[in-house]
Amino acid sequence: MAPSAMLPIPGGSAPGPHGWTTSLADAQPMSFWLDDPGKPHPEPALTGDEQCDLLVVGGGYSGLWSALIAKERDPHRDVVLLEGRETGWAASGRNGGFCAASLTHGIGNGLARWPGEIERLEELGTRNLDEIEAAVKRYSIDCDFERTGEIDVATQPHQLDELHEMYEEMAALGLAGGSELLDAEQLRAHVDSPTFLGGLWDREGVAMLHPAKLAWGLKRACMAAGVRFYEHTPALQLARSGGGMAVRTPYGRVFARQVALATNIFPSLVKRVRAYTVPVYDYALMTEPLSDEQLAAIGWRGRQGLGDAANQFHYFRLSADNRILWGGYDAIYPYGGKVRAEYDHRPETYAKLAGHFFTCFPQLEGVRFTHAWGGAIDTCSRFSAFFGTAHQGRVAYAAGYTGLGVGATRFGADVMLDLLSGESTERTSLEMVRTKPLPFPPEPFAWTGVALTKWSLARADENGGRRNLWLKAMDKAGLGFDS
Repeated sequence: MAPSAMLPIPGGSAPGPHGWTTSLADAQPMSFWLDDPGKPHPEPALTGDEQCDLLVVGGGYSGLWSALIAKERDPHRDVVLLEGRETGWAASGRNGGFCAASLTHGIGNGLARWPGEIERLEELGTRNLDEIEAAVKRYSIDCDFERTGEIDVATQPHQLDELHEMYEEMAALGLAGGSELLDAEQLRAHVDSPTFLGGLWDREGVAMLHPAKLAWGLKRACMAAGVRFYEHTPALQLARSGGGMAVRTPYGRVFARQVALATNIFPSLVKRVRAYTVPVYDYALMTEPLSDEQLAAIGWRGRQGLGDAANQFHYFRLSADNRILWGGYDAIYPYGGKVRAEYDHRPETYAKLAGHFFTCFPQLEGVRFTHAWGGAIDTCSRFSAFFGTAHQGRVAYAAGYTGLGVGATRFGADVMLDLLSGESTERTSLEMVRTKPLPFPPEPFAWTGVALTKWSLARADENGGRRNLWLKAMDKAGLGFDS
């Protein structure tokens, strides 16, 4: 998003730009998670024709969970998965590794949009996270799963007021049982930064994990269950074929009774769905492993994930080997909404993030970053996933996770399989599942609206959280822009 004032350091100052540049000098331009010698080899591409009961298009979390759960529900179901490149290479291997229970991009967004079913959505989200944890254990997926929770951090007085208001609203609904308000002293006993004024700790609703290892572990589980994988096989066209569907690829076709589209930010094979999402490019840095002395300087004994409560927010966490992942803040929408490799890196954002990092943790001056990367998030106007069917129920889709797909994609997979079954379930009866977000307008209106929204959010961060007329109008219309 657009730049705003850096986090204040009481009684101190941020390192100079030269120090930030030096810290980035050796950073590899790739996702830390994907830079792993244990990365599996891709499966061969499809050549010729295939037939199956269920075709899953997409080898990220949405597709992997869809294929695995389909086999869990019916081990005899013949399932094929197509991936345009390699399993987990896109958002599933580039995110921050926060696996949240929330299905609604936070309880505040859920309350604003589905107040009548928020308790049910929270219960389903908690159950979904429990089931992810159970699957990690059941399939022996070594993905550094730690259910340490997440702390929303206030760095400005108005943010502290907002966190208190949110806690009181949650308590009134009986949804605050796993949460705890922390004042500055209590928070800095968990993680020490001079910028922290207080926080709200969700003790149970978020896990930390290695996102690429989760994707690779799900792939292994799928293949062990009999799912046939074809990688480097983009799906080019979807069409009716007899009583089922046919998907064309560069060197063959797949004929399937049913299709689950799990392509998220990439253009949907159901064209009418495309207007509901836009790509937002998000960026992250990873430090070298902290020494025992450096780790002691900041504390972080509970290993919780953290995120500040600004509109232009940062998210940060520890890896299994005590590196700090630091991401967020800039959310870049490219004109025309194209997904291109050239947008995956943005040096000016890396420099900005490095500066913010040392502002938050001045005691870590001298730490260097080993990796810097970016990638596209499938944002929709209501900030949380939407679902639907096409071709008389033969095709199901889910998209629009807006940065919370590590956890919510498993729920989305269940929804897609429910929709394909044609049976009414607890999930398909939800208003959240039955309704769609408002679509984004065509260009140049989309870019203009996003730019104005980003500017307005930056102004709100600088002016005590006060929302201008544009943001108030967007709130009333149910529109927004987030990552």
